[in-house]
Amino acid sequence: MFQQPASVAGSRFLTMENKNAPDDRWIFMPNIGKIRRIAASGGSESFMGTDFSFDDISSTSRNADLDTHTLLKEETIGGTPCYVIQSVPKDSSFQYSKMLQWIAKDTSIVMKLELYDKRNTLVKTVEMSGIKTIQDKLTVTVTKMTTHAAGTSTTITNEIVKYNDPIPEGIFTTSYLETGKVSR
Repeated sequence: MFQQPASVAGSRFLTMENKNAPDDRWIFMPNIGKIRRIAASGGSESFMGTDFSFDDISSTSRNADLDTHTLLKEETIGGTPCYVIQSVPKDSSFQYSKMLQWIAKDTSIVMKLELYDKRNTLVKTVEMSGIKTIQDKLTVTVTKMTTHAAGTSTTITNEIVKYNDPIPEGIFTTSYLETGKVSR
């Protein structure tokens, strides 16, 4: 659930992954009091007026098998030695033609990500920071997305992170999206 800014407070987003089909996605926005299903074709739409698209939000759990990966070089970002890996989607329906990732050699954390459109033009850059150890796990707490053509950026800060907490199945329903309560 989103807490800030006030214009999106209380909004909830649900993605249900499907093995051989596009993911199902829904969003509940309290200002209109309704759940909206996000069509697979709407993945490139702005996520709640931010620089992130619905595909960007969902791709945090993108399966590595969906892309072809090539190690391009090694480079240092902010004093952190990284591998620079190019990932090209095998499926041309994905929003981006390729992604370049700067992955920290020592932690395997993605430090930076460049996203290219179908004309191989850099359209967005994602930068991760605020790396903290939370419950013995290195965790990125700040993610900044910059949209180059618009000259805008959005920063998401995760203030509450918990690992290994049991999550009731009822949270993964459209009913929960609307009510914020687990059905019994």
